[in-house]
Amino acid sequence: MIGKSFILNESVKHYLIIFMFVGLCLALLRIGVNSAIKKIKGKHIGIKILFFTVLLSFGLPFQNWFRKNVIFLMDSEYILPCIITTAASVFVFTILFGLIFKKAKKDEFI
Repeated sequence: MIGKSFILNESVKHYLIIFMFVGLCLALLRIGVNSAIKKIKGKHIGIKILFFTVLLSFGLPFQNWFRKNVIFLMDSEYILPCIITTAASVFVFTILFGLIFKKAKKDEFI
Protein backbone atom coordinates (compact mmCIF):
# COMPACT_ATOMS: atom_id res chain seq x y z
CA MET A 1 0.00 0.00 0.00
CA ILE A 2 2.85 2.37 0.85
CA GLY A 3 4.78 1.36 -2.25
CA LYS A 4 1.70 1.86 -4.43
CA SER A 5 1.14 5.33 -3.00
CA PHE A 6 4.73 6.33 -3.79
CA ILE A 7 4.65 4.81 -7.30
CA LEU A 8 1.36 6.51 -8.14
CA ASN A 9 2.41 9.67 -6.24
CA GLU A 10 -0.76 9.69 -4.17
CA SER A 11 -1.22 12.43 -1.59
CA VAL A 12 -1.78 9.89 1.20
CA LYS A 13 1.82 8.60 1.07
CA HIS A 14 3.12 10.76 3.91
CA TYR A 15 0.25 9.77 6.17
CA LEU A 16 0.90 6.10 5.47
CA ILE A 17 4.52 6.42 6.57
CA ILE A 18 3.43 8.18 9.77
CA PHE A 19 0.80 5.54 10.51
CA MET A 20 3.31 2.76 9.81
CA PHE A 21 5.46 4.21 12.61
CA VAL A 22 2.38 4.49 14.82
CA GLY A 23 1.86 0.76 14.21
CA LEU A 24 5.51 0.12 15.08
CA CYS A 25 5.10 1.96 18.39
CA LEU A 26 1.86 0.13 19.16
CA ALA A 27 3.56 -3.22 18.48
CA LEU A 28 6.38 -2.37 20.88
CA LEU A 29 3.85 -1.17 23.46
CA ARG A 30 1.90 -4.40 23.07
CA ILE A 31 5.01 -6.52 23.59
CA GLY A 32 5.99 -4.43 26.61
CA VAL A 33 2.57 -4.68 28.21
CA ASN A 34 2.41 -8.43 27.56
CA SER A 35 5.79 -8.94 29.22
CA ALA A 36 4.71 -6.77 32.17
CA ILE A 37 1.55 -8.85 32.54
CA LYS A 38 3.67 -12.01 32.65
CA LYS A 39 5.81 -10.45 35.39
CA ILE A 40 2.83 -9.63 37.63
CA LYS A 41 1.54 -13.21 37.65
CA GLY A 42 1.51 -14.45 41.20
CA LYS A 43 1.61 -10.94 42.65
CA HIS A 44 -0.94 -9.54 45.08
CA ILE A 45 -4.32 -8.57 43.58
CA GLY A 46 -3.75 -4.94 44.60
CA ILE A 47 -0.63 -4.77 42.40
CA LYS A 48 -2.59 -6.18 39.47
CA ILE A 49 -5.43 -3.69 39.95
CA LEU A 50 -2.94 -0.83 40.23
CA PHE A 51 -1.17 -1.95 37.04
CA PHE A 52 -4.34 -2.09 34.98
CA THR A 53 -5.64 1.17 36.48
CA VAL A 54 -2.47 2.99 35.46
CA LEU A 55 -2.52 1.33 32.03
CA LEU A 56 -6.12 2.37 31.39
CA SER A 57 -5.67 5.86 32.83
CA PHE A 58 -2.98 6.57 30.25
CA GLY A 59 -4.38 4.51 27.37
CA LEU A 60 -8.00 5.59 27.22
CA PRO A 61 -7.44 9.37 27.18
CA PHE A 62 -4.68 9.00 24.59
CA GLN A 63 -6.89 6.81 22.42
CA ASN A 64 -9.74 9.31 22.69
CA TRP A 65 -7.42 12.23 21.79
CA PHE A 66 -5.93 10.32 18.84
CA ARG A 67 -9.33 9.39 17.47
CA LYS A 68 -10.81 12.90 17.79
CA ASN A 69 -7.83 15.10 16.94
CA VAL A 70 -5.99 12.97 14.41
CA ILE A 71 -8.19 10.43 12.66
CA PHE A 72 -11.49 12.33 12.51
CA LEU A 73 -9.80 15.54 11.35
CA MET A 74 -8.17 13.79 8.39
CA ASP A 75 -9.61 13.81 4.91
CA SER A 76 -12.16 10.98 4.82
CA GLU A 77 -10.47 9.25 1.86
CA TYR A 78 -7.25 8.91 3.91
CA ILE A 79 -8.83 7.21 6.94
CA LEU A 80 -9.24 3.67 5.57
CA PRO A 81 -5.72 3.35 4.06
CA CYS A 82 -4.19 4.74 7.26
CA ILE A 83 -6.12 2.33 9.48
CA ILE A 84 -5.22 -0.62 7.24
CA THR A 85 -1.55 0.43 7.29
CA THR A 86 -1.58 0.78 11.08
CA ALA A 87 -3.26 -2.58 11.65
CA ALA A 88 -0.97 -4.37 9.20
CA SER A 89 2.15 -2.81 10.68
CA VAL A 90 1.06 -3.68 14.25
CA PHE A 91 0.55 -7.28 13.12
CA VAL A 92 3.85 -7.54 11.22
CA PHE A 93 5.98 -5.70 13.77
CA THR A 94 4.50 -7.66 16.69
CA ILE A 95 5.48 -10.92 15.01
CA LEU A 96 8.87 -9.57 13.96
CA PHE A 97 9.80 -8.12 17.35
CA GLY A 98 8.35 -11.13 19.15
CA LEU A 99 10.68 -13.39 17.18
CA ILE A 100 13.64 -11.06 17.70
CA PHE A 101 13.07 -10.80 21.47
CA LYS A 102 12.51 -14.55 21.75
CA LYS A 103 15.77 -15.19 19.88
CA ALA A 104 17.65 -12.65 22.02
CA LYS A 105 16.27 -14.19 25.22
CA LYS A 106 17.19 -17.68 24.02
CA ASP A 107 20.75 -16.61 23.14
CA GLU A 108 21.10 -14.81 26.47
CA PHE A 109 21.05 -18.07 28.42
CA ILE A 110 23.56 -19.90 26.22
